Amino acid sequence: MAHFAKVNNKIVTKVLVAEQDFIDSYIDNEPGVWIKTSYNTHGGVHYQEDGITPSADQTKALRKNYAGIGFTYDEGRDAFIPPKPYESYVLDETKCLWEPPITFPTIINDGEDPVVWRWQISWDEIGYRINQKGWKAYKQNVDGTTHSDTNTYYWNGTAWAT
Repeated sequence: MAHFAKVNNKIVTKVLVAEQDFIDSYIDNEPGVWIKTSYNTHGGVHYQEDGITPSADQTKALRKNYAGIGFTYDEGRDAFIPPKPYESYVLDETKCLWEPPITFPTIINDGEDPVVWRWQISWDEIGYRINQKGWKAYKQNVDGTTHSDTNTYYWNGTAWAT
C-alpha cells in the first residue's frame, strides 16, 4: 500500500492509504489532485520502519516530507512543506522544514550522572520579537516534581540566563 495526499490550490486536504490502481480508477468529484507521499520521509531523508535509522536506499525519499492535512505542496520543489509554526521561523530549503532563527540549546539538563533535572524548553515567539531571546526554559526534576528553582531562563547562545 502507498500513501497519497489530495492537493487543492497547493494545500493538502486529505491523506489516505491506497493502491495506485485505486487512485488511478477513483472517481473523485472533489477538486484537486492526488499526489503520492512517503510515510517514511522526513526532511528529505527516507527512514527505515523504526523512524530513526536512515534507509540505505535514499531513492525512496519522496517529496521531502510525509504530507499532512494543511501542508503546502510546492510543485517547484516537488515537496510537502508543513505549516509555518511561528512568524520568525525560516524555511530550510534542503529539508523543506521550518527552522527557528536561533539554534536549539545545547545544554538540556544539569549535566549530572544520573541526571537530576532537565530543562523544559519551548520557543517564545513574543520574547524573540522583543529581545531576540527565543528559547525559554524552566527546570523540571526527572521524577516529575517541581524543581525548587522556579525562575524562567533564556538561552543566550551558550548558556541559560535569567
